[in-house]
Amino acid sequence: MFEAFTSSLVLITSQELGDKTFFIAMILAMRHPRRWVFLGAIAALAAMTVISVAAGHVLSFLPKSVTHWAFIVLCFGFGFHLCWQASRMTPADEAEPLAEATAEIETFEQGTHRQTLQKTGAWVVFLEAMSLTFVAEWGDRTQFATIALAVQQNPMGVVIGGILGHAICALIAVVGGRWAAGHISERLITWIGGLLFLLFGAIALATGKTGL
Repeated sequence: MFEAFTSSLVLITSQELGDKTFFIAMILAMRHPRRWVFLGAIAALAAMTVISVAAGHVLSFLPKSVTHWAFIVLCFGFGFHLCWQASRMTPADEAEPLAEATAEIETFEQGTHRQTLQKTGAWVVFLEAMSLTFVAEWGDRTQFATIALAVQQNPMGVVIGGILGHAICALIAVVGGRWAAGHISERLITWIGGLLFLLFGAIALATGKTGL
C-alpha cells in the first residue's frame, strides 16, 4: 500500500502544478472566497481520483500478464510523448493552460450567471469550482496515470496518495497561486512527467513491479 501511495502522490503532485485545473483554482481564488474554491476543487479532484481508481481496479481482473505489459506500454508511450512535447514547447505553449483556464471561467461566469454568483455566494462558488475542475480534469494525463497505477497497485493507496497530491496542489493554487504561477515552468513540469512515466515503465520492465 505504501508503494502505491508514494507513486500516486509523487506523480499527481508533480503533474498538477501548473496544470489547467491549477490555474482554474488560482483564478477563482482571486475572485471568490478561497475556502469555497478549495473545497469545490478538491471535491471534483477526489471524485475523479475515485472514478479513475475504480476503472483501473476493474481492469486489474484481466490476466496479470496483459495488465503488466499494458502498464509498461502506457508508461513508455506517455513518457516519450511528454518528453517530445517538452522538447518542442514554446513560450506560447507554456502559457496555454492559463489562457484556457481564463477563457473557460469567463464563459462560465458571463451573463446572468455572474449576477447570480455575486448574489448567491458560497454554494454557487463551490459548484462553479467543482464543475469547472471536474470537466478540466476529465481526460487529463493524470487521470490516465491514476488508472494505470490502479491496475497493478493497491487501490486504496492510489486513492489516498492521489487525493493528497491533488489537495496539495489545490492548496498552493488558492493560497499562493499567483506567486507559484510566476515560478513554475510548464516545460519543466512536462519533462518531469515524461521522465517519471519512463522511470515507472523501466521499473516495471526490469523488476515486474510498478511504481517507486
